[in-house]
Amino acid sequence: MKVEMWYGKENEFENEKDLIQAIEEYIDYYNNVRIVTKYRMSPIEYRNSMI
Repeated sequence: MKVEMWYGKENEFENEKDLIQAIEEYIDYYNNVRIVTKYRMSPIEYRNSMI
C-alpha cells in the first residue's frame, strides 16, 4: 500500500470492517480513477484506448 492511503487517517478505522472497506476503495481508486502522469489519463482510460 502506498503512504497516501494512510496519510491523515491514523484514528479513522473503528474496526476491521472499516479498514477492509477503506482498502477496497483505495484499490478501486488506484486501478481505475487516478491520473497517471506519463499517459495523462486514468488506467481504465488507457486500457480502453488500447482496444
